[in-house]
Amino acid sequence: MSTTAHPLPHRLRWTVADGATLTGRALAHWVHQPAQAIVGLLFPVLLVLMFAYLFGGAMSVPGGGDYREFLLPGMFAMTMAFGIESTYAAVATDTARGVTDRFRSLPMAPSAVLTGRATADLLHSAVGLAVMLACGVAVGWQWRAGAGSALAAVGLLLLLRFALIWVGIHLALVLRKPESVAVLQILVWPVGFTSNAFVSPDTMPGWLAALAQWNPLSATVAACRELFGNPGWGGDSFAAQHAVALAVAWPLLLIAVFLPLAVHRYRGLGR
Repeated sequence: MSTTAHPLPHRLRWTVADGATLTGRALAHWVHQPAQAIVGLLFPVLLVLMFAYLFGGAMSVPGGGDYREFLLPGMFAMTMAFGIESTYAAVATDTARGVTDRFRSLPMAPSAVLTGRATADLLHSAVGLAVMLACGVAVGWQWRAGAGSALAAVGLLLLLRFALIWVGIHLALVLRKPESVAVLQILVWPVGFTSNAFVSPDTMPGWLAALAQWNPLSATVAACRELFGNPGWGGDSFAAQHAVALAVAWPLLLIAVFLPLAVHRYRGLGR
């Protein structure tokens, strides 16, 4: 149904309904093709086991403490970053196959395709984060600052994921080719490792330490360590002292930039 001639409440209702329908479509794909979703959930678990048990004995934590408790907040944030590849691949595949063009020809809210994808990916990421939390508890990690702070940390992780979803959607609409996901992988891994997720920036050369401290991923990791009460979150730099504020500011900035860009690019696909 076209909504352009109807009042705002009516349009909002249909926008929500259309977005829910597209969310259900994305979730149905994971139900009917569970292998890809399962692999995506288990890959971060493999990284946790590798770093915790293979490399953990050689790692030192700034100020002392258990490396696994230092590592897990970093892995939670890395899991949010890894999901950008699945977002990119799904949107690029729909665009390359003409599915997005068919959606644009239907009488639905123009934002439904993008919001449906973003909502579905956020739900999938929440499941992945729950798996990672359970994995962390299994290898000896725990939060030490109370349930309220722990929930705030989870909220920051999902906020980061929501921001990265819009980065992935925009890039997919720009490049439009599923096979170019390799380009995104080349970017995600250096950004992830050039952060405080696995080691302290204090162990890096000066220029690299500065990049790591101001990496948006580092802000979320440092904030989560603080809120979970895990070791390694302190420091004298502005970024370390204001980690929670930056963990909110960076994702909001990414959303403010890439959400409008994604919407603009989607509207211009047929031009």
